[in-house]
Amino acid sequence: MLKHRGFPGRLTGTDFQFVIRRANQKDGPTRLVARERFKDRKHVDRLADAAFMQALWQHFGEDPFERGNLDAGRLSWLFGREVIPAEDPFDPASYDALLRIDRRRAEAAFPQVFAPDAVPYLADDPDDQD
Repeated sequence: MLKHRGFPGRLTGTDFQFVIRRANQKDGPTRLVARERFKDRKHVDRLADAAFMQALWQHFGEDPFERGNLDAGRLSWLFGREVIPAEDPFDPASYDALLRIDRRRAEAAFPQVFAPDAVPYLADDPDDQD
């Protein structure tokens, strides 16, 4: 499993994690599924989605990236919309799966992330991932 060094581990002040520390040896990778984001989600949930999207955009841009140690639960909130498969066939239960950001859809869903004067969301120390 590829570890994305420099990627924030979580949203500061919350338990919303962005990466996992180690591969699941027993059951294998958690399968990515598209989760429905309803309008009545809590503000902190929407904030975590935006912060994660900003971290993805700053770290990878429009280039394809390997799933690696990115948290499947957090990815699933964006999967199928703003984050899409970058390969065919795509294995949603693989740490080696390639993904990419659909900039058009991501910009529509998270305009504050792509604004020229975007303020970075606070995330924890990226070196605190061991």
